[in-house]
Amino acid sequence: MRGDPHRTITSIVADSRRARPGSLFVCLRGSHQDGHAFAADADARGAAAALCAHIRPEMPSGLALLEADDPLSVLAGVARLVRRRSTADIVGVAGSAGKTSTKDVLRALLSPQLRTVASPESYNNELGVPLTLALLEAETDVCVCELGTGAPGELAALCKTAEPSLGVITAIGPEHLEFFGSVEAVAAEEAALITALPAGAPLVLPHSAALLEPYRRTDLDEWSFGLNAEADVHPTSWRPSAGQTEVVLSIRGEPIHLATNLRLPHHRLTLAAAVAVYAALGLPLDGIAEGAAAIELSRWRGQEQPLPSGRLLINDAYNANPLSVAAALEALAARRNGGRTVAVLGEMAELGAAAPRWHARAGKHAAVLGIDLLVAVGPGARAYLDGTAGRMEACWLPDLTAAQRMLPALLEPADTVLLKGSRTCALERLTETLT
Repeated sequence: MRGDPHRTITSIVADSRRARPGSLFVCLRGSHQDGHAFAADADARGAAAALCAHIRPEMPSGLALLEADDPLSVLAGVARLVRRRSTADIVGVAGSAGKTSTKDVLRALLSPQLRTVASPESYNNELGVPLTLALLEAETDVCVCELGTGAPGELAALCKTAEPSLGVITAIGPEHLEFFGSVEAVAAEEAALITALPAGAPLVLPHSAALLEPYRRTDLDEWSFGLNAEADVHPTSWRPSAGQTEVVLSIRGEPIHLATNLRLPHHRLTLAAAVAVYAALGLPLDGIAEGAAAIELSRWRGQEQPLPSGRLLINDAYNANPLSVAAALEALAARRNGGRTVAVLGEMAELGAAAPRWHARAGKHAAVLGIDLLVAVGPGARAYLDGTAGRMEACWLPDLTAAQRMLPALLEPADTVLLKGSRTCALERLTETLT
């Protein structure tokens, strides 16, 4: 609509704070903000152009302007164009839990061997996937693209944009049941990744994932990962110490020894899944150790932080569903540090009518693991106590404000404290209270 049509675009952003010289700023309307109001900020940071749903008179004169009825759909189209220009392998990472951590581990393992880009943080939706693909450059060898879903059909749409050449499904379990209705429907949704792969492509699946059985294909190069010795990739030894974890992995019968900074029990599966992708790409197995030594996980995914009075915080507050809560509780039990273990749990959102049952089951699991104290935060979290009744010490706090006020008084020296809840709970705000 305005500006030099030959102007070069070197990056795409949807947050004006990320704009830099050469950026295309995509103006999107959100539930709280309208991106069109931030065009001036993008311009001040050097953006070259803006993609708008409507052009306002006050749009900065320095920006070239593009207009479309639906900028988000246009962004997906641009991402498909960038992806098709690229010769890079696109690794699609889907699943009910562990997607972001698997993506983080994969980035660390692949980067010493290949020119690698990966989804920033949890860029796994209709906005995040195109922004991830926009990171592709001519020299990129591989892109690790996280693919999320919250309702039927969303994953298939993301696969249409990303066109993955290799896929990994991290887990199948109860997620977004308010919209899917059953775990079987969740499996059908995640299986869209299997359908999207071209013939002969590598596919990495959890070992004995019965719910994915109807969707397996004989024309794919299938790899399995798990704790079972029958899995193609499985740990045979996992020995955490103060500084690192000594690991032995079996990769289709070949033992690989390495040291990693991962230490929590569920990291065994995360590492096995990522190593299976690495091996499926045909990379040298003796190169795995180079990337495994210093893996950087995204924030609020099991981050450990010392607290006053000898306490330890495990901040796993980014999101939660029954699978990830179970894993976090097991990690807490394994990190007992001479004092008590305290699980501060927010609601697991979008579980529909079955939500009370899933929360009660998680509470019971905490008791079975020997967790010393469960603190449930928020209205939906109260059902955790139905599973703990008579089995362990537990209490309920009605909201985050009450938790900020009451939680310090509930703690004792040397406690190990877990924060875990769905994104809507924002339990990470308790970090400042605890520190």
